[in-house]
Amino acid sequence: MRIGLLGGSFNPPHRAHRAISLFALKRLRLDRVWWLVSPGNPLKDNGHLREIDQRAEAARRMADDPRIDVTCLESVIGTRYTVDTIIYLRRRASGLRFVWIMGADNLAQFHRWQNWQRIATTVPMAVIDRPPQSFRALNAPAAQALARYRLPESEAGRLAAHRPPAWVFLPGLKLSLSSTGLRNPDGSWK
Repeated sequence: MRIGLLGGSFNPPHRAHRAISLFALKRLRLDRVWWLVSPGNPLKDNGHLREIDQRAEAARRMADDPRIDVTCLESVIGTRYTVDTIIYLRRRASGLRFVWIMGADNLAQFHRWQNWQRIATTVPMAVIDRPPQSFRALNAPAAQALARYRLPESEAGRLAAHRPPAWVFLPGLKLSLSSTGLRNPDGSWK
């Protein structure tokens, strides 16, 4: 079984999360996508973060597809770091093939993530086009460091079977929605 992992605060979840997931299901030939609702992003101010149960419930309503599962796994295992989550999943679900899904905006700052190199060597990654950040993302430190492991777009359907490090950039989805843009200054959802 091939599982896409899409992490985030989902504060709030929005139609771009769903569109990215459906796009990844098709382009990466995945069986499922798991939305990993984070207790909080270590690189962001979490002062206006809604309770995780509220965000998870809103995410379930937004997902609205039987192939998308919403989980608060990071809260259960006590981490906010993707590397911990991926290591946990690889140890406990060794029969599954995971692909980390991220927007180009995340690739642009991926080099700031805790143990980003270990993430890249543990799970294949799919980077989804997020205008206008894509050009900056493809020239960011992590993208440059991982350049030799970038697969052609034509390999996207086989990404889950590739031994990491391996990643693919997927253009074609042009949604610029963000949770930050959907929040009011006081943190409430629009």
